[in-house]
Amino acid sequence: MKSFAEIYGHEKIKEHLQKSIELDKVSHAYIFNGGLGAGKKTAAALFAKTLQCEKHGDEPCNECHSCIQADSGNQPDIIWIRHEKPSSIGVDDIRQQLIGDMQIKPYSSRYKIYIIDEAEKLTVQAQNALLKTIEEPPSYGIVILLTTNADIFLQTIISRCVRLDFKPVSDELVGKYLKDNYNVTDYEIRFATAFAHGNIGRAVTIVTSRDFAGLKEAVMHVLRYAADMSVSEIMAEVKNIANYKLTIDDYLDLMAMWYRDVLVFKSTNDVNPLIFKEEFSLIKSQASAFSYEGLQDILNSIDKVKIRLKANVNFDLAIELLIMAIKQAMM
Repeated sequence: MKSFAEIYGHEKIKEHLQKSIELDKVSHAYIFNGGLGAGKKTAAALFAKTLQCEKHGDEPCNECHSCIQADSGNQPDIIWIRHEKPSSIGVDDIRQQLIGDMQIKPYSSRYKIYIIDEAEKLTVQAQNALLKTIEEPPSYGIVILLTTNADIFLQTIISRCVRLDFKPVSDELVGKYLKDNYNVTDYEIRFATAFAHGNIGRAVTIVTSRDFAGLKEAVMHVLRYAADMSVSEIMAEVKNIANYKLTIDDYLDLMAMWYRDVLVFKSTNDVNPLIFKEEFSLIKSQASAFSYEGLQDILNSIDKVKIRLKANVNFDLAIELLIMAIKQAMM
């Protein structure tokens, strides 16, 4: 990323960061809060790069030694905190990589900047260890917490950080980003934009990821054949869906988008608003087969599955009940 202008949306956040650099009023601790793919990591990297730029402007020069190092991931005073455990960032990670290291002055720059991605995984012990450093940092120390859920932090952490919330951007901006940066069709842009809900990173994943294409096909298999599945076939499909546990929210969102399309077509008989236009014949068939009440029951069932899974209800049972609800709604 070469400049703040290349970040689509988040105008107030960009203005805040650039103004703080211009006025030399940079905080020692930030929380960048927003959904996966919202742009937090991109903004943090660009902010850090600009702060360390040898030209000291409110944009990186992209030419000095520090900027070149930052682009290659080798700027010694921009430190991305790593963690071995996938589910948590422990106190040892923070002590070894941040607290102890911050006592050493910058190698070549004005600041030492520590960026903690997935900071919602910080344990309470890690947060408490981090607190003293945030309370009494050296003049050159900056900590940036990137998180999908800032409310999980200790109140004492939140109160000492500048919190910047990365909210969804407009569909128009998401579509423009895809059109400007990727060789994709208008249909792909429309589909990705509708699915992304204002999240550019999510939209990019949709148009570039083979995994997402596989996920979409797995969902379509259920949508095509759920009504005719036997009990044994439903159980086999549940086992297949278990392969998508890590992306189950995307799986369920795709399913909900489909049935909203069916409901829209049933209500309007208009193909133009549909997201799954390439499956029009199936949408038309299902619009005839389902009642309005049946479609609403399916959408309600999808919402219930999301709630149940967040409450750690048995995964297989929740998915089995969903497929049964789809099957029964078509009868």
